[in-house]
Amino acid sequence: MTFSWFIGQIAGSPALLITVILTLGVIFVNGWTDAPNAIATCVATRAMRAQPAVLMAAFFNFLGTFVMTMINATVAMTIKNMVDFSGDTHTATLALCAALFAIILWAVMAWWFGIPTSESHALIAGLSGAAIALQGSFSGINWNEWVKVIYGLVLSTFLGFGSGYGAAKLVAFICRDIDRRKTTSFFRGAQIAAAGATAFMHGAQDGQKFMGVLILGVFLANGSETTGTVSIPLWMMVMCSLVMAIGTSIGGYKIIKAVGMDMVKLEGYQGFSADLAASFCLLLSSLFGLPVSTTHTKTTAIMGVGATKRLSAVNFSVVKEMVLTWVLTFPGCGLIGYGMVKLFAAVL
Repeated sequence: MTFSWFIGQIAGSPALLITVILTLGVIFVNGWTDAPNAIATCVATRAMRAQPAVLMAAFFNFLGTFVMTMINATVAMTIKNMVDFSGDTHTATLALCAALFAIILWAVMAWWFGIPTSESHALIAGLSGAAIALQGSFSGINWNEWVKVIYGLVLSTFLGFGSGYGAAKLVAFICRDIDRRKTTSFFRGAQIAAAGATAFMHGAQDGQKFMGVLILGVFLANGSETTGTVSIPLWMMVMCSLVMAIGTSIGGYKIIKAVGMDMVKLEGYQGFSADLAASFCLLLSSLFGLPVSTTHTKTTAIMGVGATKRLSAVNFSVVKEMVLTWVLTFPGCGLIGYGMVKLFAAVL
């Protein structure tokens, strides 16, 4: 899969061109709405101003996608093998496009209301709904791969909260006898480094997911029902990383406000603890090939940090909105994906 071959394929296949545009659109929206979670804490505690923080996140998203795919592309392969789009490849391509359209629509609606949603779960739900519509039954779901999503959901929720709580307690214990004024500058720099690490791991997770979808689209457009054991080419890593970085650079200031300011009022050491915990959880899940949500991981880590003060320090009205969005993502985006397949099949 050389880049020149890919360009030739796009030029000769309108279906592939549309698939690629929609896939890159989803990656762009992910960088726009999901990636700002990585820098929400360092902006909220004023360790960095919003604009340079967004640019930093864009750079580390790019780096994370590129580096982690070179090391371990298991997450991309999990997404690629999660659903069965076999059968008529033309119809399967329409189904894939319908799923991608559903993801973009869901993400933009969540962004409009300033609620951090998970593009990872929207991707999984949209693909699943489209596969069910295509096959006419749940046979379109590869449950052996899908169960990894459940593992990732549990990991991102409970380990994220526990890691955030533990990291904040540990940092507070280590610095208990140090004058807080002396730690201010240290934690300002430490927060920036930890936010960069979180953005890196966001790219490592989410960049891989969408490359798996892009590979699937290329093979479907060429009449193949399976992608086999194809490896991710270097040019695809660079392209997807750059699109995500551009989306991040445009920024999602509504998301930064909701996650970093409205949910919990954080001090410098607490913001550092939340980023450290989230980065650890994302690294662990990437190494084990579990597709997890950066949004879930980061927000639950922040909740864990807030709980070290007292549970009332967490603004549960904001949490309620987030949880409601998370709960609705799977059925909501799945139904949109299902409906789009039926609509596209009737119209095209």
